[in-house]
Amino acid sequence: MTASSELEYKALHTEAKDIFLDTLQACDIASSLDRRIRFDGDVLHRLTADGTGSSTIDLTSFREIFVVAVGKAAGPMLDALLNRMKRRTGLQGIYCSNQPPKTRDSRFQFFEGGHPVPNEDSFAAARAALTLMQTARKDTLIFFLISGGGSAMFELPLDLQITLEETIEFHQVLLGSGAPIAEVNTLRKHFSAVKGGRLAMAAPQATKVNLLLPDVPLQSLDALSSGPTFPNLSTLVEVRELYERYELAAKLPESVRSFFEQTCVVEPPPNEDLPSTSSSNAGVEQAQRSGATPYLSGDDGAFCDSWFEILLSSHDLVENARVVAEKAGYFVVVDNSCDDWDYAQAAHYLLDQFHSLRRRHPRFCLISVGEVTVKLNESPGIGGRNQQFALLCALELDRHPWERLAVLSAGSDGIDGNTQAAGAIADVSTVARAHALGYDAEAALAAFDACPLFTALGDLVVTNSTGQNLRDLRLLIGEF
Repeated sequence: MTASSELEYKALHTEAKDIFLDTLQACDIASSLDRRIRFDGDVLHRLTADGTGSSTIDLTSFREIFVVAVGKAAGPMLDALLNRMKRRTGLQGIYCSNQPPKTRDSRFQFFEGGHPVPNEDSFAAARAALTLMQTARKDTLIFFLISGGGSAMFELPLDLQITLEETIEFHQVLLGSGAPIAEVNTLRKHFSAVKGGRLAMAAPQATKVNLLLPDVPLQSLDALSSGPTFPNLSTLVEVRELYERYELAAKLPESVRSFFEQTCVVEPPPNEDLPSTSSSNAGVEQAQRSGATPYLSGDDGAFCDSWFEILLSSHDLVENARVVAEKAGYFVVVDNSCDDWDYAQAAHYLLDQFHSLRRRHPRFCLISVGEVTVKLNESPGIGGRNQQFALLCALELDRHPWERLAVLSAGSDGIDGNTQAAGAIADVSTVARAHALGYDAEAALAAFDACPLFTALGDLVVTNSTGQNLRDLRLLIGEF
């Protein structure tokens, strides 16, 4: 590679990273909260799309207010809420995230839950939240702030005989199964004492306000953190089918296998009382229209007095990325059709799309949002789905050395797999540069060990924890 072409690729890397970082900055949680709800003294307004109040809650009518914040964005969501709500007596809550709070608040118990698998604090947070819910009454208002990552950070098995070590192994098996996140979380919901709506059902009489930051497809909102406060739209028939399809029996600890195979489990009757939603919550409405029947193991009325508001979603991520890329002078096409595809299938598809479209535009950017799946072997190396995707793209691009193209794939939460990077960026020179440093790109791909290679090249995308979690962003950019 010549010195001039090396400079060209470095420039593409810089532009791709700038688009990614500027997109994250544009997805502001506090601003999104102001577009959904407003505190006017002691009155909480739920806002419509034009900013007017569609319904209200009088905070003075409640003896106490609980807040349960769970997930990777728990901190920014909690800060945004408390900064807008007057200090009140009777306010207390649970804060469970993988990041400690910026400032300690004596009214909140903090738990540093594990991710991507549970830890002791994951169990402790779930127990504390259930205990708090059991004190809730009809004059209790509960804010649930739910973002991605809660499936691991906030966990407790329904079968209390199942240990933390066995629960960790259960989560590891699911993460390496290659199943899409909605299917993984269907199994998690069935397993957990706080998922599949069970946290909300622990406080059946309370009024509940759910503020959501989904890292799942909008048609699968009950998969967000495995749905601790959302009616379960899956059935035990689906659970059994997934259990068999992914051949889990041979991979799970005996206690977990026994739990899933117990013959005494009887599917509860369908529940048609789904939560009220605003017109902006298209994902919830689509779930209601889908005809899916939730299975619930508690009081059906637990969801009747509930608000569900989506603060930000992958839609905001992709639209902000479009705006940023267009300001940078790129002609932009968005293609999210490979969401939940196998990473290799998604890589081939997006590269083909890029090659077929870029001929018409000298500066072209293809944007794709969503997650890809990776089926791991028994002893994977260091990496994540975004780095795996980028490395496969690098191997494909190595066959087209004339292309002036860079591919960035990164998670909006700043964490990819078992690494401290958000993802990686690749181009046609990646494989050759790696080889010059003694790395075999094909071997790294086969071993799911992309991180050392990208680290050596300086091509990791590192943001540290972003306080966001809006799925993954893939950018394919080029100048011709």
